[in-house]
Amino acid sequence: MKQKSIELLNKAIADELSAVHQYMYFHFHCDDQGYDLLAALFKRTAIDEMMHIEQLAERILFLKGEVEMEASQKVKKIYDVKEMLKMACDMEEASARDYNLWANECSANADSVSKKLFEALVEDEERHYNQYDDEMENMKKFGDNYLALQSIERSKNVAAGRPTE
Repeated sequence: MKQKSIELLNKAIADELSAVHQYMYFHFHCDDQGYDLLAALFKRTAIDEMMHIEQLAERILFLKGEVEMEASQKVKKIYDVKEMLKMACDMEEASARDYNLWANECSANADSVSKKLFEALVEDEERHYNQYDDEMENMKKFGDNYLALQSIERSKNVAAGRPTE
């Protein structure tokens, strides 16, 4: 019973590590292009995912398991913002789906604490999905002007000597 929970918790760590790496990659590229709002969103989400890793690792250690720190995927080199947002939505949707299933598996194995942890993570992943989906809607509504406005805002802040993040 306990071993199955440890296995699922480690799978979640692998996925969360991949998300951290991917989102920081997106953050760097959005920041480089002057898209401060999107850069900050990717960075905040990466930090949330790091907190998830910490919660998952603490649970594994409580169960006397070994924390595996291997990312499940390599970073995909994507430079187009629309593709970044699409991938982010896909990642968050997949995580929410997996965590729902894994919560049920933990419940079936009489591990209600891991079940609750996965349920809490579902809530976070759905919130992340919604944020990225909103950004995709903004891109559809405003087109490339949406990105241009972010770059212009950064230029104004730099010219005025204000911090950009």
